Amino acid sequence: MHAITIREPGAPDVLEWTEVPEPEPGPGEVLLDVAASAVNRADLLQRQGNYPPPPGASDILGLECSGTIAELGEGVEGWQVGDEVCALLAGGGYAERVAVPAGQLLPVPAEIETVTAAGLPEVACTVWANVVMHAGLGEGQVLLVHGGAGGIGTHAIQVGKALGATVAVTAGSPERLERCRQLGADITINYKDQDFVEVLRAETKGADVILDNMGAKYLDRNVDALAADGRLVIIGMQGGIKGELNIGKLLGKRASVFAAGLRNRPLDQKAAIVADVRERLWPLVEQGSVQPIVGDVVPMAEAASAHRMLEEGSIFGKVLLAAKS
Repeated sequence: MHAITIREPGAPDVLEWTEVPEPEPGPGEVLLDVAASAVNRADLLQRQGNYPPPPGASDILGLECSGTIAELGEGVEGWQVGDEVCALLAGGGYAERVAVPAGQLLPVPAEIETVTAAGLPEVACTVWANVVMHAGLGEGQVLLVHGGAGGIGTHAIQVGKALGATVAVTAGSPERLERCRQLGADITINYKDQDFVEVLRAETKGADVILDNMGAKYLDRNVDALAADGRLVIIGMQGGIKGELNIGKLLGKRASVFAAGLRNRPLDQKAAIVADVRERLWPLVEQGSVQPIVGDVVPMAEAASAHRMLEEGSIFGKVLLAAKS
């Protein structure tokens, strides 16, 4: 089969469409014929040599995919060859075939095309696990989403609105903020010329939940932006890895800071998240309250161009990689 491989750590041009051995499903796994994968910022870091896959995971890029079940491994129940699915992966999505634990499969939602479904598993599981399962966002609360125009952000806006929250977002241009408003964002903040702390304080009591992709750069200001009993959830480090945390501010607000990735979680934790997503989020997707937002679809063999798009910040939503043109 063919897959995208990394010739050496570096710029997008190190990505190559080459022949590699076909994976085999182990016990509890299924083999998928991949229809599409999606580009995530973690893929960019791995391409640069800064984010190795977990032990035992494929070294091929790709943290999510969609496709058709081609083969069942030993002990797999509840799925059949020919089922159209999407999947959360620890790696291996940029390929024509991938083996995945059955506990990380989701059915392609009704009314969603199979290729489009490739943009759902990673954002759905990340947002749901952090904003809902951990931070407990509920009706009437305020959610602040940094990077509202990205794959995570566009999904989080919709989830927040579906749960009855007031949603505030940051983005870097009036055009991107307008598209966030079209998805349901109530408060839009241009981080280039507005202070999100001041805007939130002026329009709300503060954020009950903050979903942050910046890390160190925003740490102190995020704490300032929290309401009493607020929860700051950090899922990225685009603004650095080391920051100063004022414990006094946290104590004064009874606030909490939580940092969590998805890729390195144990299989049982991933399966529990996927099961909760299927039970509680998938109905919202099927009724149209939460939809995958796709900025572009490119052939998988041209993954380098997709990586450039994400690095340039020109895409609203997700970039998908179609395995077949």
